[in-house]
Formats: sequence, C-alpha cells, structure tokens
Amino acid sequence: MKVIGLTGNIGCGKSTVAALLRERGVGTIDADEVARDVRRPGSPESALILDRFGTLDPRQLARLVFEDAGALADLEAIIHPRVRDLVSARLAELEQEGTVVAAVEAIKLLESPLRERCDQVWVVVCRPDDALRRLAQRGLSEADVRDRLASQMAEADLVRAADVVIDGSADIGETARQVEVALAGLDDRGASERS
Repeated sequence: MKVIGLTGNIGCGKSTVAALLRERGVGTIDADEVARDVRRPGSPESALILDRFGTLDPRQLARLVFEDAGALADLEAIIHPRVRDLVSARLAELEQEGTVVAAVEAIKLLESPLRERCDQVWVVVCRPDDALRRLAQRGLSEADVRDRLASQMAEADLVRAADVVIDGSADIGETARQVEVALAGLDDRGASERS
C-alpha cells in the first residue's frame, strides 16, 4: 500500500484535496478527527487535558494554546502519541483490507514520526487571503488565524519538504486535475528518496 502524507497550513485546502482523494478510492485518515476522538470526555487523555488546562472546550483550548507555545507543546505531548498510535493502527487496517493507496491528512505531519510511513508528502498551499477568508467562514477572527499560523511551519519549509505541491487557491476543477496528475505519478520515488 502506498501512503500519501497530506499536509499544509490551516485553511489551505487540505480537506478539499482529501475529499478529492476519497472520490478516487483513496483511503483517507484525518488526524484532526482522530485528535478530536482522543480529546473526548472519558478518555485518559481528556483527564490529562482537564488537569493541565481546566477545560475540554475546543474554542477555549485553542485560545489557551495558540497564544502560548509552552501550552501548545503540553497539549501536543498529551494528544499526539495516542493520535499516532491510532493513525498507525488505521493504516494497518486499510492495508489488510487491500487498500492500494491511503492518505494521512495531518497539519503537523512533517514534525511527526508518521512522516516516515509516507511514500510521498503532498503539501497544499494557498494565498494568505484565501486562508483568511476560509477561516473567517469557520468563525475564527483574524487574530485567531494569525496565532494559529504563527504556531505552524513556514509554507516555504513545507514546500521544500514536498514531493508534490498542490495549489489550494485554484478552482476545484484545477485542484482535481492536480490531484489526478499527482496520483498518476505516485510511485516508489518518495520512499527511495527517504531511504
């Protein structure tokens, strides 16, 4: 099974690319969804989050951690190990099911050991005004967006690490064409370059 690591900064269009991949039969795993499950009340991680932050409310947590790099590191130390374990388990399930190509959508893929599981890294980029507009539609203020972007890897660094770069500012037809081209070119190149 080939594994695509799908990443890019917040609001760039990763979810759109993931949806296009699903339409083409790619098994997709959204690390953000896995993280939400890990944070659910009753999980061991939720108890640790409550002890450290006093809340499980996603908006309150976001305010706390995106204004404080130390708090963000603490939250990631609680959540990320379990997320990695669950994503790895889901990849194993997909492989057992005979899935030919899988994709892991993760905003911090390049900082994660999951990167080593990927045959290729696809980075979705977009114009800053597009990201701001999309995130405003999700109810985030410009200050919230800037705090979140400041906690993420610079787009230039993401692009340098990419095997494939997809323009998330393009219209959906062009984005779909880019996905088709990238899928057609999926081969052992990404794995051999990282060996």
